[in-house]
Amino acid sequence: MTETRRYSVTGMSCGHCEGAVRAEVEQLPGVSGLQVSAETGSLEIAVTDGAGLTDDAVLAAVDEAGYDAVRQS
Repeated sequence: MTETRRYSVTGMSCGHCEGAVRAEVEQLPGVSGLQVSAETGSLEIAVTDGAGLTDDAVLAAVDEAGYDAVRQS
């Protein structure tokens, strides 16, 4: 089973930006898929249940890529 989480990401403007976010987030344990869009400023990830992936870890990965993010409810 997986859980879908959605985040708003600010500062992305192109495919390179999307790639930077993708490269950081896909390395996180428990991420089984993701979609990132500079056009909509969004990040959607599929997280494997029981992986223990925290929002703080996701936000830190986005920050490492050079962008700010907040989880959408």
